[in-house]
Amino acid sequence: MAEHVVIIGSGPAGWTSAIYASRASLNPLVFEGAITEENRMRGTLPLGQLALTTEVENYPGFPAGDLEGYLDNSLDSTRRMMMAPHQKEGVSGPELMELMRQQAINFGTRVKTDDIVDVDLDSTPFKLTSLSGEVTEAHTVIIATGASANYLGLDSEERFKNRGVSACAVCDGALPRFRDKPMIVVGGGDSAVEEADYLSKFASQVHLIHRRDELRASKIMAQRAIDNEKITIEWNSVVTEVLGNDDEGVTGATLESTSDGSSRDMDASGFFVAIGHTPNTGFLNGKLDMNEKGYITWTQPHRTNTSIEGVFAAGDVADDYYRQAITAAGTGCQAALDAERYLASKGL
Repeated sequence: MAEHVVIIGSGPAGWTSAIYASRASLNPLVFEGAITEENRMRGTLPLGQLALTTEVENYPGFPAGDLEGYLDNSLDSTRRMMMAPHQKEGVSGPELMELMRQQAINFGTRVKTDDIVDVDLDSTPFKLTSLSGEVTEAHTVIIATGASANYLGLDSEERFKNRGVSACAVCDGALPRFRDKPMIVVGGGDSAVEEADYLSKFASQVHLIHRRDELRASKIMAQRAIDNEKITIEWNSVVTEVLGNDDEGVTGATLESTSDGSSRDMDASGFFVAIGHTPNTGFLNGKLDMNEKGYITWTQPHRTNTSIEGVFAAGDVADDYYRQAITAAGTGCQAALDAERYLASKGL
């Protein structure tokens, strides 16, 4: 028997979809992702990108404070025991995602810790094949697999992720560890300039590292970086090493000149990578319309409909602009409501 709603993905968009679909008595099934080394390396383990961050200061409803008692009371005791100790400074990324997951389960959401690796969207019910080989049929599908930040691929970069290395200035830039200290942004496009400009509100100085002698950013954005007294553009430079230690996290980076090969070390407390994101859509094999960056295209204004009727997309997998937890959750709500109304229109 086909499922009414299958949700692929387990970030804010996926769990919000599940909460709304469950409350609408659609009995949704969530494929939260498999726990594999490949997923760990790609940053696509269950609970999404937010589970890879530490402090979350900008999600409404969670001001700074001690949430330990609430977490103990709200979450499944077995999963609670496996979590990192609560820091008593508001909610962390993993804690927020566990709370969303638990809320969905409380309303009846079923969860499979598996990946969907192939889809047949040519006819209904749709057929979804998991990593374990199981085939699930569904009348509607909500894709909420997110997008993975692109990193440089340095071992030292991996070592200091969430300890000074980040791919989201809006998420992390205002944290106390970065205030009034030098920061590094790697990249040369509009996103990199936006990140540097945002960080300049908090940093003592922002070093924008670019491998060429001209930014790829639009002229107006490039001029913004040049005009900002707190942004220094380090031309013709690449990062070969992120520097740091166990006590302080990131302390700087080693830069190499693309002109003459010389190296130098630069002090910094924050290292922000702004070289793009890759939407997690490989399993779709091009079966949905996507934009030039590979993000799923919403085909109706203010709706989460995709190019195939009955398939909806929510969160960062279809959003190459905002990429925030709160906007992902919002489109997750929309996708569940869109799926509910679609099913009703079909008498399902």
